[in-house]
Amino acid sequence: MAIPQWRVLGDWFDVCSCNIPCPCEFAQAPTNNYCEGVLAYHIRDGQYGDVSLSDMNVVVVAGFSGNAWAGEAQMAAGFFLDARADERQRDALTMIFSGQAGGWMGGFSRLIRDVRGQAVAPITFELDGDLAHWRVEIPNQVRAGAEALTGPTADPTKRVQTLNPPGSEVGPSGKVATWGRSTEAFWEAFGFRQNFVSGRSSKHLPFEWSGPDKT
Repeated sequence: MAIPQWRVLGDWFDVCSCNIPCPCEFAQAPTNNYCEGVLAYHIRDGQYGDVSLSDMNVVVVAGFSGNAWAGEAQMAAGFFLDARADERQRDALTMIFSGQAGGWMGGFSRLIRDVRGQAVAPITFELDGDLAHWRVEIPNQVRAGAEALTGPTADPTKRVQTLNPPGSEVGPSGKVATWGRSTEAFWEAFGFRQNFVSGRSSKHLPFEWSGPDKT
């Protein structure tokens, strides 16, 4: 199947079981050597050939042991695609997020050894323009959100950020990680089940991917 020219840009965040800050963002092994979490993607602007992907959402529930960036991880994951997507949009999202269309996910998807399934679901993605809060919900299956991290010496008008993070889950396009503190963290899907107390790691990153890869 010929892969058309495509490009997507948008916002990504996770809510995971790691302590703050999540070591994975620094290309280290996760807290207690195991990470489980929700990865939420909102495409603000996107095109796959002649198929518009603007305003589409994707949610991944995943877990792994070991340092993903050192090739140690045995990652398992399940994928939710936006219920608002039509058949062509779902096919395009599947091609991109499975890595079959190349781009950043073409390499990152190789870390996933166990794909536990794919489902279509209504996804509510919320993100404050000033990055004060972010949240995602899939009825009865996922509720995950965070508030911007702060502390006694932080300027409340500025976000806690990491520039040029060495383990950005969205690739080189995620040059600024904005740190948060989880306010809710529940998921029950694809064999994963968690319901954390608040205060675990969360972070927001922008992303911009394109393909197919040049040969």
